[in-house]
Amino acid sequence: QWLFVCLFVLLLGIVSQGIAGENQPVVTLMTHDSFAVSKHLLETFEKQYGVTLKILKTGDAGLAVNQAILSKSNPLSDVFFGVDNTFMSRALTAGIFETYASPKLSKIPETLKLDPENRLLPVDFGDVCLNYDKNWFIDKKMLPPQTLEDLLKPEYKSLTVVQNPATSSPGLAFLLSTIGKYGEKGYLEFWRKLRANDVYVSTGWSDAYYGQFTRAKGGTRPIVVSYASSPSAEVYYSDKPLDEAPTAAVLGPAMAFRQIEFVGILKGTKQPDLARKLVDSC
Repeated sequence: QWLFVCLFVLLLGIVSQGIAGENQPVVTLMTHDSFAVSKHLLETFEKQYGVTLKILKTGDAGLAVNQAILSKSNPLSDVFFGVDNTFMSRALTAGIFETYASPKLSKIPETLKLDPENRLLPVDFGDVCLNYDKNWFIDKKMLPPQTLEDLLKPEYKSLTVVQNPATSSPGLAFLLSTIGKYGEKGYLEFWRKLRANDVYVSTGWSDAYYGQFTRAKGGTRPIVVSYASSPSAEVYYSDKPLDEAPTAAVLGPAMAFRQIEFVGILKGTKQPDLARKLVDSC
């Protein structure tokens, strides 16, 4: 009988916890496929505010922004993370974000604050540039590219993968870097030559880096558009300890584009207070 009472109390506690979890408010964060955050941070936010945090990934940054715009009359989430300065004007013109002057703005450099109305708040930045697989070039006894012009040379034919600028934020950033280097009249000629040299245009960063790049299983392209921080990330996230990065970034004048990433509260959110708390936590 005592055992039955203990089991009943234990079962009642489990059911009560389940009901409490079901009754918790849900706040949804819409973002791109490359978004990553530790389980500990998610659980800390949920515990601190007594909520369930749902992460909704909707493709590369450009696709995610388009999805948020298309669903603005019935928003899919409360907060959007991952609009960058290349897609910023598209998002702001669509009018999908609410103004929110977070108290955390005082800690952010003025150079990163690109929206004076505070509809989009900067959360991080990175430099988009070419990366290459060091071992591939060592094995082939070839010099890695040092300039954009190198990509047009016959010896680099079929070696480069970039992202579609219509759907990918690093793809659009790379396109803008070529406009910055060659000007509005010259960049198209560069791209014509790059296309003639068999550049591969991927749908997004994940497919390019984890699918087409030679660092990925089955990848055939040793040059990829990624970030200046990608070599460090290779070391940090490696399953096995590495003494040095297996990749390198190609850096130099007019070789990189500073990408700033933003977070914003979507108009029509049903959880405005929690949405603000989530933005403050980013």
